[in-house]
Amino acid sequence: MGQWLYRNIVEPGKLPLLLALGAFVVTFLVTRVITRLIRAGKGPFGNVKAGGLHIHHVVPGVLLIVFGGFGAVASSRYGFGAAAFAVVFGVGAGLVLDEFALILHLDDVYWTEAGRKSVEVVVLTAALVGLVLGGFSPFGVNDLTAGELQNRGTVIGSVVVNFVFSLVSLSKGKFRLAVFGVIVPFLALVGAVRLARPDSYWARRFYRRRPRARARAGLRAYRHDRRWAGPRRLVQD
Repeated sequence: MGQWLYRNIVEPGKLPLLLALGAFVVTFLVTRVITRLIRAGKGPFGNVKAGGLHIHHVVPGVLLIVFGGFGAVASSRYGFGAAAFAVVFGVGAGLVLDEFALILHLDDVYWTEAGRKSVEVVVLTAALVGLVLGGFSPFGVNDLTAGELQNRGTVIGSVVVNFVFSLVSLSKGKFRLAVFGVIVPFLALVGAVRLARPDSYWARRFYRRRPRARARAGLRAYRHDRRWAGPRRLVQD
């Protein structure tokens, strides 16, 4: 494990990225726990206010992103400075994306159905960064053997194909299959070959002159939502 970590993370200079991802995920989880405790009226935590104005945690998040981002640009990929600025940037990104829905809607929708977009964006971000950290990027690793080059080429080819399936699945309105399909090989293929949701880009683009396909898509979406809406909301909560 130590050899893999050095060869795939430390040597190519991806340790700051690993630290940023760790800080990003931990910050998001801690923030969600604290906000739920505040909402439930438990614990010593409370909303931050200044002169009656509620300061959302996206505000310090933006400041940390600016500070950490510029610091990371000014640093190399190695050394304590790069690691420290990466952690600062990860914390800021976690605070900002936790309130992504607020930025998108320009409204405090944190506890509404629209607020769930923040969780989905965080999952997608962590998945994409995790792909880079998983050794799928061959750049920066020196003295690769022929076998390592072949293995990395195979993995990169699989990721590219899998990403295309995820894009098709996303265009069909199957967001969760697209997100998890980035991580799990060929999972997005399920969403790519099935009928699109009636409100998706794919349906608007390709079902305009296919009334039967449009009707089947609407019926399938209705049955799917009626069956899985409750369990899906429970898992998300």
